[in-house]
Amino acid sequence: MSDKKHSPRRSKKYKKFEELTIADDYMFGAVMSDSKQCKPLLEYVLGIKIARIRYLEKQKTIALEYDAKSVRLDLCVIDDKGVAYDVEIQTCSKENLPKRIRFYQGVLDLNLLDRGGDYDELNKSYIIFFCTFDFFKKGRYVYTFKRQCQEDPSVYLGDESTVVVLNAKGKIGEVDETLKDVLRYMTGKAPESKYAINLDDAVDKIRNDQEWRIGYMNYMLTLREHEVAAKKEGRKEGRKEGRKEGKLEHAVSCIRLLRNEVSDELLMKTQNFDRVTYDKICELIDVHPEWSDRTIAFKIIGR
Repeated sequence: MSDKKHSPRRSKKYKKFEELTIADDYMFGAVMSDSKQCKPLLEYVLGIKIARIRYLEKQKTIALEYDAKSVRLDLCVIDDKGVAYDVEIQTCSKENLPKRIRFYQGVLDLNLLDRGGDYDELNKSYIIFFCTFDFFKKGRYVYTFKRQCQEDPSVYLGDESTVVVLNAKGKIGEVDETLKDVLRYMTGKAPESKYAINLDDAVDKIRNDQEWRIGYMNYMLTLREHEVAAKKEGRKEGRKEGRKEGKLEHAVSCIRLLRNEVSDELLMKTQNFDRVTYDKICELIDVHPEWSDRTIAFKIIGR
């Protein structure tokens, strides 16, 4: 027998801390937690100048939101004019990207609006998604969305919300050269512009920061706990559905026996059926003779 020791297999889904790049959620959030990196990126994306920004939740480590829906990194900032920005990175081309954006808009609005506050107090906002793929498959660098009237394109809703989706593999559109380089850098290319090189230096610095390393371990632990909880809930729901399906099939069998004029005494004795359920079934058969056995069972057992 070989004496060679085998290291435990590591899931391909989870990267080692030193393997993280700017395109990974945790590293992107860590780098962008520095306003010296985040503010210029917003300026390059939107073609504007921003005097300063502040974070809704400014911490050394990124805030984790853990609930039944998701585990996500919070990266929400407000500039000196009160404009709010939610910046995210997406590396997996999922069909639910538009719904994710809608969800993040709702979360941002809830965070901006104090309890009992007036809707007029909602800030002008941007949801910005950096994607390493072309979700809309039109080859554009940037896709900008505002609420526009379908019957008259000159009419806008005017809710001051804007969604910007950036495609790291884009080829079409007038885009700042530095932003193009940043997008290329997000796909693994070597940085060339001064700003992209600064981002790369920030990534290296974080990789050598023990606090960020520990934060990543906690982050991955939370993700795993979330996945385990979701699997347990799924198994629980599966067992629950299985029990319901069993009851449903049992009810269908009993209804068929009733239609074949099996006596109520025999039915309740052999099929473990109670008098109340028996009476309900008889009533539905009389009132709705057109209903199938399964339809009646649905009405009795429910879903």
